[in-house]
Amino acid sequence: MRYFRWFLIFFLMANGLYAQKITNFELVDANSGNIFSLDQHRNASAIVLVFSNLGCPFSKLYEDRLISLNGKYAASNVIFAMVNPHSGLEEEENEASMAKRAGQKGYGMPFLSDPDQKVTKMAGMTKIPEALVISSGPTGFSVAYRGAIDNNAQSPQSVSMPYLENAIIDILDRKRPSPASTRAVGCNIRLQP
Repeated sequence: MRYFRWFLIFFLMANGLYAQKITNFELVDANSGNIFSLDQHRNASAIVLVFSNLGCPFSKLYEDRLISLNGKYAASNVIFAMVNPHSGLEEEENEASMAKRAGQKGYGMPFLSDPDQKVTKMAGMTKIPEALVISSGPTGFSVAYRGAIDNNAQSPQSVSMPYLENAIIDILDRKRPSPASTRAVGCNIRLQP
């Protein structure tokens, strides 16, 4: 019976029928010093969290694409935020440096500090950058998409599968994103015990 239960859970997850729930959280936005929470954005079309940091070369390759997506979907009430799971773990990964980088690049979205990795662990994130698209419904918040931003970190012009944007479009069209997950490529998140 135990094996059947695990098989059923695996089957449902593989077919996108079992949505991971996300509970409300509060993180500090390094840009403004304000608190960002899911509950503040309960009426959003979608909430896109991109786990990123200052030191990973892959994060730098995706900055302009994320800024562009944020601008493109702001009018559709899609909320973007970046989450730094390494904030406070290294000298250069701190809120002051995060705010400076966000200002230099003109992020136009919150850059959240997750020093105890509460949100990172709850979401099960493992890579930088890795996207998490959250939708809100009558039963709370759930993950609609997780994984890669697209299929070509090195060359934006060569992207043939804009996974994150496709997931956003599906949600705005009131469809379940397909695929619901992809394998993110980048730097490993150093999880703290």
